[in-house]
Amino acid sequence: MPKKIVGRRKALRFGILLHVRDGLKYRTTLLAALLGAGLALAVMAASQTKPQSAGAPANQVPPQSTVTPAAPASATPQTLASAPSQGHYVPRGALNIVVLDPAHGGIDLGARGTEGIRESEVVLVFAAEVRKALEAQGFQVVMTREGNDNPSFDDRSARANAQHGAVFVTLHIASTGLAGTARVYVVPDIPPLNDANALIPWDRAQGPFVGLSHQLGDLVQQELAKRFRGSPTSVQVAPVRQLRTTAAPAIAVEISSVSVQERADLDRMVPGVAEAIAQGIVAFKPSYVLPVLPGTPGGKQP
Repeated sequence: MPKKIVGRRKALRFGILLHVRDGLKYRTTLLAALLGAGLALAVMAASQTKPQSAGAPANQVPPQSTVTPAAPASATPQTLASAPSQGHYVPRGALNIVVLDPAHGGIDLGARGTEGIRESEVVLVFAAEVRKALEAQGFQVVMTREGNDNPSFDDRSARANAQHGAVFVTLHIASTGLAGTARVYVVPDIPPLNDANALIPWDRAQGPFVGLSHQLGDLVQQELAKRFRGSPTSVQVAPVRQLRTTAAPAIAVEISSVSVQERADLDRMVPGVAEAIAQGIVAFKPSYVLPVLPGTPGGKQP
């Protein structure tokens, strides 16, 4: 092989490896490098082969129907503003993903109680069982964390905002709640924007979904009330941070209290909480439909 060609290939390889090493931050640059590498190799190959007969290019792709993409998993407060313009009605029965968020994590231990109980650790136990119950019902489950890490509030919301056909459930253990009960929360109503066609700011992403969140919360709370005496029968309102920035039906489930006498008191609730959440989401599925968001025909919640 001529030395000049070998040199070009080594240079291209070095450039690609450099961008791969730098990680996701340089995905666009990596793609450009790959395309450039393919083009350069194609030119070198063409110079050593006979021209092909005229006709349609071998790499021509037939026209396809347009598909609206989801907001990227790496969505940030700066990029989510464009996502609502891609909103549309989702057909009934399209709910198939549950984004499950075990609260806290890492150096954020959450509420702490007797016997060294730490909220950040206990919610992982509940989340694992909730996941099994949901998957048994045919749902795909996306976790915001599975180990002892602590994604930011925006990272947790972005994970949900990247999905189509999803709901968001964040799990908490109360610091002073009534032991043996479970409570569901949604955010307070968020007033609509004055301009119905304006893009939705990141910190108001839950606005168009509050009604759906109330429906989901009521159904899950009713299931919890069947299993845990003393639990409310309807959803409650609280300014839960990660719900406000979630562009999907979203609820927070707060379980018992870290002040229980024994850790076993919490462990006994795990199966019932998992089954209640799964059954509540199953009941919500037939009525699931996404609102029309700003920038789309109608521009309002159905």
